[in-house]
Amino acid sequence: MAHRVCILPVPNFQLLDMAGPLSVFQIAAELVPGAYEVAVVSAEGGLVRCSAGVPVQTRSWRGLRADTVLVPGGQGAREPRAAPAMLAYLRAAHARGRRVASVCTGAFVLAQAGLLEGRRATTHWRHAAELQRRHPALTVAADRIYVEDGAVWTSAGIAAGIDLALAMVQADHGEAVARATAREMVVYHRRTGGQSQFSALQDLAPPSGRMREVLAHVGQHLDEVLDIERLAGVACLSPRQFCRQFKQETGQTPAKAVERIRAEAARELVEEGGTGMDAIARRVGFGDTERMRRAFIRIYGQPPQAMRRGAAP
Repeated sequence: MAHRVCILPVPNFQLLDMAGPLSVFQIAAELVPGAYEVAVVSAEGGLVRCSAGVPVQTRSWRGLRADTVLVPGGQGAREPRAAPAMLAYLRAAHARGRRVASVCTGAFVLAQAGLLEGRRATTHWRHAAELQRRHPALTVAADRIYVEDGAVWTSAGIAAGIDLALAMVQADHGEAVARATAREMVVYHRRTGGQSQFSALQDLAPPSGRMREVLAHVGQHLDEVLDIERLAGVACLSPRQFCRQFKQETGQTPAKAVERIRAEAARELVEEGGTGMDAIARRVGFGDTERMRRAFIRIYGQPPQAMRRGAAP
């Protein structure tokens, strides 16, 4: 019997949040005949409009078996009160041991249903603080591509739904099928869940040219000592002034920013393969593999070896 994925759009949903995962499951079912059936559902059936105004036909979920239930995001998902019938449907699916998932701000709907309480979850980086504020009983991993916490999966914004669905295909049918599905879609095989939603330099993005120059210096001299005195000299400030201004502009200490930039450079080398961990640690300035391992776990939630295995062909 095929694994049935029921996609549950809210009014004013983001179309790609639905279309990306739907395409993954459809193509996987072509590669493994009968692997998945996909149904777009609502309480009574009928048309549900996406944020672009395109109406999507749904069928009633009543009497329809669901093995995975997925809620796309969009402006409608952030409404303070989701439809009671939808919340009850999600709770019932979870109680039956079904896999429940969200893309982007669909996490707000799962949180309203009480399914994220005491769990780790993610959403679009722009709305992560709002999700945490509204639902303090969950832990928002704001910079993760996707998070799997038991039978509840959540992903970051829009295109990250493809990563989420590919991870599900891998969990259901193995690495080879997930990789073949990605090839058919002409997308990167699968970003690991621990990857950041955006690059360190994009995230830090200081407004002043002085601090941007410091970050550029860091990127060009990763294998060298990058202590406060050196970076303050680049900024032409005293160490105390530099630390205060850097934190004001980036939200992070200089040491944390340097660690993130080093980890991002190391991650690319780790995932490419072909270079030993010792050599990578030295090249990006960690000095030894243990320091690099601890940084990866803090930032990506997994050690370099696990990320290399996940990226291997």
